[in-house]
Amino acid sequence: MADNSPKELLKRYGLRAKESWGQNFLSDEVVLSRIVDEAMLVEGDLVVELGPGLGHLTRALLETGCRLTAVERDRDMVKVLTAMKLEGLTLVEGNAADIDFAKAANADQVIVVGNLPYHLTSSILFEVLDQVAHVRRAVFTLQAEVVERLAAKPGGRDYGLLTVLLNLRFHVEEVMKIPAHFFHPPPKVNSAVVRLSRRETPRAEVIDEARFRKLVKAGFAQRRKTLTNSIASDRTLAEAYDLAGALVAAGIDGKRRAETLSVEEFAAIERALGPVAS
Repeated sequence: MADNSPKELLKRYGLRAKESWGQNFLSDEVVLSRIVDEAMLVEGDLVVELGPGLGHLTRALLETGCRLTAVERDRDMVKVLTAMKLEGLTLVEGNAADIDFAKAANADQVIVVGNLPYHLTSSILFEVLDQVAHVRRAVFTLQAEVVERLAAKPGGRDYGLLTVLLNLRFHVEEVMKIPAHFFHPPPKVNSAVVRLSRRETPRAEVIDEARFRKLVKAGFAQRRKTLTNSIASDRTLAEAYDLAGALVAAGIDGKRRAETLSVEEFAAIERALGPVAS
């Protein structure tokens, strides 16, 4: 039986992992099986895999009977995946950081999975937020520290912009940890798997999600400042007197810092700002 370990596959095709692209390949069958289980797939599900690389997770996903579209930007990896002739796989050349998931899969609702390059994590998570209407679920392998931030509770320094934004629209769960030695080459940090399950309705009511995002971003842009001062730095949100009134109406002390506010409290401020000007 052929050795399909990352090290052997790279050698077979005359390739090396591209460190600048964040290529760390995962091939342990037990770990891959667990990731697939956490995606909760059933036969016929429409799945988009981001960065399939050497195809280890790809093959595990295909075993579920899902309809899989894999998005890969590395032409070397595309050649490897094409040579494998994996039945049921649709391969798309593109950048996972700016791909239209539903369009790539030719579907309205998709499940997105992937072992994400650390340097593209934020960009891809914002894409998931932008495309939330089409993303039923997402299961990503990320730097462990990032997953801890996404699942953090208010009050600590791990709690931040993406924590609030993702928790408005998704149930966020850390489902497993993966030590660095499971990857080839091993990264300098450990990884973890996060599952994002879209909420049927947002966790809190907001008038305008674009304004909500701007509000939260302004709040965390200068974390050491009080809420009043950090939000006021974005003049497009409200004039000073409007902001003060909104904080009072929302029952929020303007001397607090953004990291202490729950999703519901940020939403209360956004609603208190009133209708969005046309």
